[in-house]
Amino acid sequence: MTKKKLALEVIERLKKEYPKTECTLEYKDAWQLLVSVRLAAQCTDKRVDLTTPKLYEKFPTVEALANADVDEIEEIIRPCGLGKSKARDISACMKILHSKYHDIVPDNMEELLKLPGVGRKSANLILGDIYKQPAIVTDTHCIRLSNLIGLVDNIKEPGKVEKELWKIIPKQEGNDLCHRFVDHGRAVCVARNPKCDNCCLNDICRHRQSVKK
Repeated sequence: MTKKKLALEVIERLKKEYPKTECTLEYKDAWQLLVSVRLAAQCTDKRVDLTTPKLYEKFPTVEALANADVDEIEEIIRPCGLGKSKARDISACMKILHSKYHDIVPDNMEELLKLPGVGRKSANLILGDIYKQPAIVTDTHCIRLSNLIGLVDNIKEPGKVEKELWKIIPKQEGNDLCHRFVDHGRAVCVARNPKCDNCCLNDICRHRQSVKK
């Protein structure tokens, strides 16, 4: 089976397994998703979702967060780890968002990548979830499952994984597939204890087949 055919099969099976899928981070507005995805670096989504309500209660708008003291931001987001750098990035990002973009998150990769603390993973999440544009979010689940299944060959660098996946995944399927990778990675293909016998991909997964040999 070619990688393109494998990708299409994986997409269809995961659609049946997880018909409704969405970003696991909680947010109401695009700028809040931008903040949450920065906080999610080396932190669980659950912890982020417990922290952001406190942040938005005190700073409910882009302008309020842009004008907030960095130390105050750090104090609230400390449970997410890397408080100093995350607070600094969030503050700088919101200042630019307010002054240059009038509180509107950009809808293109080039402009998003100019924002402090925003990399391709974050930008793709914004483009896919907010603006419904083609996107592939190469988070840890996407990278791990893509390698295990055999969609990519021992590639761990996010940018390279994204580039290879675009060769085999239809543009309209990329964003939802990445969300379903998260769903599947948490429910079945758990990193330290994969439930291969219960996996809907076990007969086409390269890792599963190699283990059986």
